[in-house]
Amino acid sequence: MRSLIVNNIVSLDGFYADENGNPVVLTMDQAFDAYNLERLRSAGTVLLGRTSFEGFGGYWPFVADAPQEATNRALSQDNREISRIYNSIPKVVVSDSLEVPAAHPWAATTTVIGRGDVGQWLAHEQRNGTGDIIVFASRLMWNGLLTQGLIDELHLTVSPVALAAGQPLFLCPIELSLMEARAFPGSGNVLLRYRPAST
Repeated sequence: MRSLIVNNIVSLDGFYADENGNPVVLTMDQAFDAYNLERLRSAGTVLLGRTSFEGFGGYWPFVADAPQEATNRALSQDNREISRIYNSIPKVVVSDSLEVPAAHPWAATTTVIGRGDVGQWLAHEQRNGTGDIIVFASRLMWNGLLTQGLIDELHLTVSPVALAAGQPLFLCPIELSLMEARAFPGSGNVLLRYRPAST
């Protein structure tokens, strides 16, 4: 049975992004990159909402082969490997309106499914194929799945930043059961792995 895992970064006080929708105010450091790579290496499918797909698709396809810049962490070996995996892994986007242009770098590896079809798609995919089904970002989409009891695990990288206001990570009350807490050497980030209590 394949697991559906949400992997997100969050502020210490529970925000996904600042009031302008910018998540880069959170501590996206080398430890954050390394954990994202760890999750991608274990994945068989990446599940995204439309906005996250459009943002990722405008950035990640080009990182693998970008010119060398020794001081640019965005072009680290971990991020280049993330780019290579993204370019080849099957991606599924939940949207009722998205059409992926044929010229898009990910057109051949992307499938779009309607919001009303995602439950049936998950039921099939979790019993077939290999590797986890991973959700990055895509807060609105995965909160909808969480309310339906469809999320198996939440992997939250807690950034040592309090925003005091912004876009909350969770859109509904939820009780969680802690599976793991992990500190990263040289980083203020802490990984908290949870299972929804009802799972």
